[in-house]
Amino acid sequence: MWAGTGMDAGPVADCPEAMRIQLVHSAVRAAPRPPVRMPDSRSPAAAPFGPPASADLAVFDVALEPRGPAFLAGPDESILDAALRQGVALSYGCRNGACGACRGRVVAGRVHLPEGTGGLRGLTEREVRAGWTLLCQARASSDLRIAARADGAGDGVRTLPARVASRTRLAHDVMELRLQLPPTERLRYRAGQYVDILLRDGRRRAFSLANCPADDALLVLHIRHVPGGTFSGHVFEDLEERSLLRLQGPLGSFYLRTESDCPAVFLAGGTGFAPVKAIIENALLAPLRREMHLYWGVRSERDLYLGDLPRAWARAHPRLHFVPVLSEPEPEPGWSGRTGFVHEAVLADFPDLSGHEVYASGPPPMVTAARELFPEHGLDLERLFFDSFDYAYETGHDG
Repeated sequence: MWAGTGMDAGPVADCPEAMRIQLVHSAVRAAPRPPVRMPDSRSPAAAPFGPPASADLAVFDVALEPRGPAFLAGPDESILDAALRQGVALSYGCRNGACGACRGRVVAGRVHLPEGTGGLRGLTEREVRAGWTLLCQARASSDLRIAARADGAGDGVRTLPARVASRTRLAHDVMELRLQLPPTERLRYRAGQYVDILLRDGRRRAFSLANCPADDALLVLHIRHVPGGTFSGHVFEDLEERSLLRLQGPLGSFYLRTESDCPAVFLAGGTGFAPVKAIIENALLAPLRREMHLYWGVRSERDLYLGDLPRAWARAHPRLHFVPVLSEPEPEPGWSGRTGFVHEAVLADFPDLSGHEVYASGPPPMVTAARELFPEHGLDLERLFFDSFDYAYETGHDG
């Protein structure tokens, strides 16, 4: 997405390679991620993977755990396609194996990955060894039980017109865009989800909703300006109020799991703050029953474009804690806060993440670092929820 969802993030066609590197490093820097090795069919780690099913087999039963619906999947269609065809709203993003939004853990049964698919590059090696797969790529080789959640938010995905109500510059490179739906329409969504802006040439741009559903008279987006980006450049330079856009949503599964009361750690990078803002504002509508820790990583202090807002939350709510982290602090005598990579700040404060939930939203290196390192500190992978912007680079998101 995004985020979104959403996540969540410029188009490959619109940006030179140097710009793509700059985009990826918008909030944190990380070494290039090595490709995930496919499991060896002879090793125990490859247990969920098997040969393709016989062509004469019609369909397999697929049951979602822990309490999800069941549906049928043919051996020549992705599990995600089968679910969506039958009205089961699984979360997804890029549909080409890059973002990891559609991941699911194979509890029982076997799947296969046909030649020519995107593979499992949206998963870490740890996730592959633990039996996770990408439902946009995997095909059923047998009846399956898969740990994955059907999204089931609001009215389902809708396509709606939206008029630009206002543009407000929040920072040197962040614009707040407020969109108004027709008077008879409301978008029912969960805080943390995202919408796609549909462009006339068929491309789309995904942005997280920065306002909570209780305040849905307007839809609020935080759009980062990407030099050379088609849509973000339009937003910053010549988009006029009352202009008409088309959007599709709600999308994504980045939202607070309210059935849990364990401490929640939020990891936001750059404009990954937008969905976290919506989630926290929604949670604050009722007395907080759980501890919440927000870590917001940006390059320099000027990039904390709404920094006073989470500080006010922390002052008003004893169970909410805010830690801003600067990765490239400029020589500013007034800054006495944390510096470095934002995920390292989390680990310094929480060397043991067992019993916690983590919600990570932002650029790929940050999310990848959380997915690779946090389980080594006790975090259960099924308690890690993320809105990575990986897929946006491959599908043409430039904001």
